[in-house]
Amino acid sequence: MSQTPSLMTYREACRQAIRDALLADPRCFVMGEDVGKYGGCYGVTKGLLEEFGPQRIRDTPLAENGFVGAGIGAALAGLRPIVEIMTCNFSLLALDQIMNNAATLSHMSGGQWAVPLVIRMATGGGRQLAAQHSHSLEGWYAHIPGLKVAVPGTVEDARHMLAAALADPNPVLIFEHIVLYNTEDTVEAGLTAVDLQRAKVRLAGRDVTLVTYGNSLRKCLQAAQELARDGVEAEVIDLRMLRPLDMETVSASVCRTRRVVIVDEGWKSGSISAEIAARLAEDALYELDAPILRVCSREVPVPYALHMEEAALPSVQEIVAAVRSLLAARI
Repeated sequence: MSQTPSLMTYREACRQAIRDALLADPRCFVMGEDVGKYGGCYGVTKGLLEEFGPQRIRDTPLAENGFVGAGIGAALAGLRPIVEIMTCNFSLLALDQIMNNAATLSHMSGGQWAVPLVIRMATGGGRQLAAQHSHSLEGWYAHIPGLKVAVPGTVEDARHMLAAALADPNPVLIFEHIVLYNTEDTVEAGLTAVDLQRAKVRLAGRDVTLVTYGNSLRKCLQAAQELARDGVEAEVIDLRMLRPLDMETVSASVCRTRRVVIVDEGWKSGSISAEIAARLAEDALYELDAPILRVCSREVPVPYALHMEEAALPSVQEIVAAVRSLLAARI
């Protein structure tokens, strides 16, 4: 008998993923600021302290460099820590631990040590949290060898990426977009794992490729719907992982559609969109019928005022306009 897909929020998907991990492996525990009594800054760990106790749901001081380092040490000792950093801007306080320890110890030990650490953090803008809490830094971390960088843009990926991350011997950073926590979708019954290597074509099309991840996936799908009313078929690719970056899927799509728009909530300068554009220029330039275009956040600190924040972040209208300009262009 077939199982019925379940409907849940992105927040609940993250919580269930953590709960399953704690039930499945006694070595697994959660640590971070306000993850216990408060239930997490975004409510993801609510109720887990009561179920699993303070040994496995550990509230930490406001000291990212300290508790991320403790998580690395726990991973080296054979445990499976899930470290929560409240928002990705706070991760900069632990950058030394993440870059110089978690990412390098396996390499510097000649493979003798593994660091099976998972770090979860909220990312992105759109909730009027002002410049200091609206960063999109996942592209920065994708620059670092030794890390894997996951960006679940769907409820289903939020539900199942954690298990794959915990099974990996390398440190995995999971960036959860703050706007997605309240979104709701179905999760396929019986699905227990997702691939941490491959991008996914979320919508097939023939006229243009939209390459994106995280919250921008929703915007690209909305843009594709609007374009479809004019007879334009957009193919939407959800990267899902920024490191490793699945350029094979991206390039195959671009070679079919011959046009590409990369949508990235990070700033354009030095962004993951710049990396994708460079790789396409290296490997698929002569397959293109129009220039590579990017839709990114404005090169400013994200404003607090709602109308200014909306203007600073990529929009559906900008994506649609970029596609229409490509359809009119020729190299």
